[in-house]
Amino acid sequence: MPRFASRAGIELAYRETGRGPRVVLLHPFPLDGRAWDGQIRALAAEHRLLAVDFPGFGESAPPPRDLKLSTVAAAIAELLRDDRAPAAIVGLSMGGYVLLELLAQAPELVTAAVLADTRAGPDSAEGAEGRRRFALRAETEGVAWVAPEMLPRLLRPDADPLAARTVIDRIAAATPAGVAAAQRAMASRADWRPLLPGLRLPVLVIAGARDLLIPPEESFRMAAAIPGARLTVIPGAGHLANLDEPEAFNRALVSFLTA
Repeated sequence: MPRFASRAGIELAYRETGRGPRVVLLHPFPLDGRAWDGQIRALAAEHRLLAVDFPGFGESAPPPRDLKLSTVAAAIAELLRDDRAPAAIVGLSMGGYVLLELLAQAPELVTAAVLADTRAGPDSAEGAEGRRRFALRAETEGVAWVAPEMLPRLLRPDADPLAARTVIDRIAAATPAGVAAAQRAMASRADWRPLLPGLRLPVLVIAGARDLLIPPEESFRMAAAIPGARLTVIPGAGHLANLDEPEAFNRALVSFLTA
């Protein structure tokens, strides 16, 4: 059963399971914390896992229209401070953006970071405008069109039908307000590239070799800018590498978190 916490002016739902060192899982757009179910099964025997639903996704309440990624990161920071337990953080795509914001706000709360299929730079002007159009369409038409439009870019063309069904079901559970607010928040996100050379913690960068939304070259540049970062490229995986190639993704996580 999910738990709920109101922090930094927004409500977050989260599920917690397992025992051991704490690991927080930050999901991609436009899914929710259940996108991590395969990783939770692989890690729960040795780790205490907390899978968050961002505002308007999964079980979380819809967000304010002007939601910022900095607010989501601040809410997660408050959760960690309340429990007095720094954590390893895994962020994929949009979750990676929130993780980078958390590293900018409160690096002392992060013991290790996994940046998967994400980028440190901001959108181009054209990309940001596309997000704003996406947001407006979600508000006016709902979210039924989102899965058919995004699925070919989220998973590889020959994706496992179970992975495709997971994506479709999780997108269907999102609220139009959540989808719209997340897109606007990503469009206005900060440029975190200046942050990277000053990071002083273990970092794993994961790239899906067939990622159409964030080309692997973005991950290569990000890993090269972070002192001591480890880079793992997962052959055959699209943007949602944890769903396209869960066994390879889990092996990379287990190896990194154990080390």
